[in-house]
Amino acid sequence: MNNRISKNEPEVGLVESAANEDRVLALTGATGFIGQTLLSKLREAGWRVKALYRPRTGRTLSRMDGVEWIAGNLTDQDVLDRLVDGCQAVVHCAGVVRGASREDFDRVNEEGARKIAQTAAKLTDTPRFLLVSSLAAREPELSHYAGSKWRGECALKSVSDTMSWTIIRPPAVYGPGDREMLPLFKGMANGVLTVPSGSQGRFSLIYVDDIADAIVACLSTPDTRGMTVEIDDGRDGGYDWDTMLKIGSKVLRNGKTVHRISIPLFILKSVARINLEASKILDYAPMLTPGKIKEISHSNWVSNEGKFAEITGWKPNFDLESGLACIFGQNTSKFRDR
Repeated sequence: MNNRISKNEPEVGLVESAANEDRVLALTGATGFIGQTLLSKLREAGWRVKALYRPRTGRTLSRMDGVEWIAGNLTDQDVLDRLVDGCQAVVHCAGVVRGASREDFDRVNEEGARKIAQTAAKLTDTPRFLLVSSLAAREPELSHYAGSKWRGECALKSVSDTMSWTIIRPPAVYGPGDREMLPLFKGMANGVLTVPSGSQGRFSLIYVDDIADAIVACLSTPDTRGMTVEIDDGRDGGYDWDTMLKIGSKVLRNGKTVHRISIPLFILKSVARINLEASKILDYAPMLTPGKIKEISHSNWVSNEGKFAEITGWKPNFDLESGLACIFGQNTSKFRDR
């Protein structure tokens, strides 16, 4: 359905789309980049969804059969009680990726994870709990973001000895609606890829539909309980910047060259420090910070998938080439400067 509702209208109740649908799932982060795609995939898989959202001016919500939108945040216990009540599963997808301090990240990534896990653990019939973490949690000392994701995982594990949980660590996620990777892709469409000087790192990627499919597959597979899993698009050894140049040239430039521009690390660190201080004065959440530079320049962000695909039957459908082609199609000119 294409109808839209604003936050100023009465809250939308649960709309039954099929009489035999009895699986109910609580979802945080449903209005986010990953959450929006995941919400659609969950409905396709037959889940009824109770979706938490933060009210704000101008926010619109999709009117979807089988979805109950619940206004509130992760600090409101009454809201969390209502969110998880009657659910067979909980997916904590909400996360903060921008911030100036450790507290900015921990508020959602650690404390939010702990609070909703504690709420779920109190139920008589404890629901399955799935935490969407990040590959960055593998290196918690690098940044406030990476540390908050690792602390969120620890918080979940400490809540209950009996609750069935799974942690999924995706690498960088991209797709329609993504704002973090889009500047890099737009730069390549304009013929430029800017990277840290001397960077020889390798990294995995995953398309947003693929991570959503992985979450749905995980929910239906009991054998993933108690596991912390890393997933990616299936490319052995991940990508490096030279490979990204070639793929960007092919998909976004019709074979024309994408030039690699290396920026000395000390310049990036200086810009990051200035950006961090400016954010404190101007009160905005920065993306480019000293911690983010440490993440970008880290040498190994290649996922170790382990046996997740074998256990669940999940397979990624998009590598970077097909993912970019799906996002931009044949009309890449709109992403280039005029």
